[in-house]
Amino acid sequence: MAFILRRSSFLLADIASKSSPKVLASGCQKRHLNVQEHVSYSFLNEAGIPTPKFGVATSGAEAKKIATDLNTKNLVLKAQVLAGGRGKGSFKNGLKGGVRVVFSPQEAEDISGKMINQLLVTKQTGAAGRICNSVMVAERKFPRREFYFAVMMERAFNGPVLIASSQGGVNIEEVAAENPDAIVYEPIDINKGLQKEQAVQVAKKVGLNDKVEETAKMLLNMYDLFVKKDALLIEINPYAEDAAETYFALDAKMRFDDNAEFRQKDLFAKRDLSQEDKKEVEASKFDLNYIALDGSIGCLVNGAGLAMATMDIIKLHGGDPANFLDVGGGASVKAVKEAFKIITSDPKVHAILVNIFGGIMRCDVIAEGIIQATKELNIKMPIIVRLQGTNVNEAKELIKKSKLRILPKDDLDEAAMLSVHLAQIVHLAREAHLDVSFELPDSYVV
Repeated sequence: MAFILRRSSFLLADIASKSSPKVLASGCQKRHLNVQEHVSYSFLNEAGIPTPKFGVATSGAEAKKIATDLNTKNLVLKAQVLAGGRGKGSFKNGLKGGVRVVFSPQEAEDISGKMINQLLVTKQTGAAGRICNSVMVAERKFPRREFYFAVMMERAFNGPVLIASSQGGVNIEEVAAENPDAIVYEPIDINKGLQKEQAVQVAKKVGLNDKVEETAKMLLNMYDLFVKKDALLIEINPYAEDAAETYFALDAKMRFDDNAEFRQKDLFAKRDLSQEDKKEVEASKFDLNYIALDGSIGCLVNGAGLAMATMDIIKLHGGDPANFLDVGGGASVKAVKEAFKIITSDPKVHAILVNIFGGIMRCDVIAEGIIQATKELNIKMPIIVRLQGTNVNEAKELIKKSKLRILPKDDLDEAAMLSVHLAQIVHLAREAHLDVSFELPDSYVV
């Protein structure tokens, strides 16, 4: 099947980024460790921050025992799934709601039994849903007032910042958009840490004048936890007052720096791989930064910035990237082969674009990995390769001698355009149930 490249009109992707001192989170493709809610509860308790009493069940019988031990008629069951919107989600077996209020141990057993080992679909999981392996059984609280507190790393402040609001219990992004004055930002000097005077000032600003000392201590404990765990985010929402005028962290979200894994081994052992994309898990074993997307053009690039630029130029020419995959600066031939395995395991991929700038990474190493992967995996889809930098001539010679279905291009714009066109042709061929073969003409010169 011969492929002819024809120039088409551009489809400009409207990509805009905005920055402001009042940004709650920086847009970044880098994934960091998240933990289940019950793990966050345990960390808060260790730091001296109270939460409702709770237990974690992996079966309906365990949920019943925990509910009995809690000795209360007001209980909350929370599906332990790493996704927002659990309360409004639904399980594929028909059960509605990943957060349920129950009033007896027997009811806790019945409902938990319908949650565990079932897929929960929420606004964040997509139609596939995520598996619920356990349920947190907690005593139910009846909050009178709710607050928001978070410590996070934020580029806009060049370090950590304490964020607080008197409007807790709701989506903080909505509060920021509708009533930005309701949010307090207190930058923290990383060399000094959070000072008590700062914590007191924040407590007063959100209206906790009657609990200033108690709240300030909680915030200091929160920051101490943030530092000790190498966290990027410690968020409590809501921090609530109950009828007895006692304060609890009713919900928490935490995110940790992957670069600190070497000194946080116990923490990273709590990583729940069942909540992550299998391809992303496999990529991490070879130090590959992979994020699955919904397009048809697989991308293999070195460097996050170049990867983002590659994705942008694919969009510019009317295509959609199937993934973000950064092989880094020191990937081996084996790592490159594994990257191809991961990319080609996605049935939506119709073409592969390799874009490597050889600095520390040698182009000939990439070429060897591509050739070996193409042979071993019997890849039939087109592979477009754009190599520049260290040992690029050696890499081109290897590709030329391989006589495989690999198209080298020096110009990134041309490489992206070719990828989009070939992906469209392969897509049409697959829809027509045609066997897609791809051969270079004998006269093709690398």
